[in-house]
Amino acid sequence: MDSKTFNIAGLNVRLQFADSDKNGMRLLPSFKSFLSEPCDDDDLLFTLTVDDTLRPEQEKTLVRTFDTGNGDTVVYRLPDGGYQYIIRDTRNRDCCLLIANKQFTDCRCALNGDWVMRSFGLNDALMLVFAFAGSYRQTMLIHASCIMLGNEAYPFIAESGTGKSTHASLWMKHIEGAHLLNDDNPVIRIIDDGQPYIYGSPWSGKTPCYRNRRARLGAVTRIERAPKNSIERQKPLQAFASLLTACSTMKWDRDIYNHLNDAITRVIETTPVYTLYCLPDEKAAQLCHQTLTRKA
Repeated sequence: MDSKTFNIAGLNVRLQFADSDKNGMRLLPSFKSFLSEPCDDDDLLFTLTVDDTLRPEQEKTLVRTFDTGNGDTVVYRLPDGGYQYIIRDTRNRDCCLLIANKQFTDCRCALNGDWVMRSFGLNDALMLVFAFAGSYRQTMLIHASCIMLGNEAYPFIAESGTGKSTHASLWMKHIEGAHLLNDDNPVIRIIDDGQPYIYGSPWSGKTPCYRNRRARLGAVTRIERAPKNSIERQKPLQAFASLLTACSTMKWDRDIYNHLNDAITRVIETTPVYTLYCLPDEKAAQLCHQTLTRKA
């Protein structure tokens, strides 16, 4: 069994490959900068074993099928409280079978197809497991484009296609010292001092930005297209809803959902959340930067 350890957002993840000429680290080029030294089992967030001999559980209950934007994922609940997933690509091909225990600490998966299918399936499986296991550690995977500036970072959240990546690119072009931390799935984590930090991750959508870095979470901004530029701070309830819709979670799992809600509550207690109504122009980036960096 080939074993690798990764450190993502300060949390250790173990990935094990059963003997196979089709599977291995070549499926995960975005994980190279997250490789870490082996650690004790007690220091692990989860272990995922890749073994193509794994077969689906026969006794299960369908929870739902949801569209991730990259294909459908079918979710089943197992009698012991664990889960089974079928991860499919945009061509509706089965790329990965994933079986996890209730707290997502012990997981197994089987991959299928060519390199593209296997890489997609394994990346998606790891992202799902990290999001759900992380909820027990005050950690959330957030769908955002995130800019780092000095010792703080600023994620931009929005509906798909609204322009969060465009706004991040405007910061990089017009705000001195701004650079991209992650363009799709950064990680927010509440650590020992009770403050939220944001980390780069191995998952960055179509933009290859896989930085193993962290910064204090300076503010969160929701992007909405508008005929003119303006910005306003959200009230707590609105801020909570904005963050919740941007996070990966399972609303039907009470434990995971409640842990996520607790972490979001801590974020909005310590961090301002804004809505930026904007055009895709330099003035929008300048307005946002000036507001976020002079926050109370």
